[in-house]
Amino acid sequence: MTVGGGPDCNPSEIAMRSNDPIILTRDVEAAVVPLGTNVTLQKGETAYLTQSLGGSHTVVVNGNMFRVAGKDADALGLEVEQRRAARPQGRPLSKEELEKEVWDQMRTCYDPEIPVNIVDLGLVYSCALTPVPTGSGGYHAEVKMTLTAPGCGMGDHLRQDVMNKLLCIEEIEEANVELVWEPQWNQGLMSEAAKLQLGLY
Repeated sequence: MTVGGGPDCNPSEIAMRSNDPIILTRDVEAAVVPLGTNVTLQKGETAYLTQSLGGSHTVVVNGNMFRVAGKDADALGLEVEQRRAARPQGRPLSKEELEKEVWDQMRTCYDPEIPVNIVDLGLVYSCALTPVPTGSGGYHAEVKMTLTAPGCGMGDHLRQDVMNKLLCIEEIEEANVELVWEPQWNQGLMSEAAKLQLGLY
């Protein structure tokens, strides 16, 4: 799958890093996990990278867990991922091909505490594509998703991550991601691969 867009469009595939300390090279915005509260981590603080997936990074600083956006990877001494190359000009995608690309793109979104993408975790309940009324050939994506726990403060961050990833797809002109609580998430919604990866067998 090839898409255009910014740093959020290129997923990192590094699931775990070593426990080597990282000294923050600059002040950086981060979200407290699992509360979702935005804070600023200070230059010179020591961080430990625990997960680097889907273009975002989970670090532990002073015993607390934080999610750092991919665009701020340089503060961790990591390379900021560049946008993906645009798809070569040619025939437009069929709706079926676009649906596959949309689901593949959502598979690049990860819960900051769990090294499994949100699709395989069973957090995405539906995704509907409808043509935008402008006649441009673009589509509106309407996603319904949930969280592993209703009280998780990371909901807005994950919702925005999904929206950003979908808008990286050339044919997606509009996207709306709604958090829903019915049906309530449970481990039975996870894919077999996710259960295996998390050792639930």
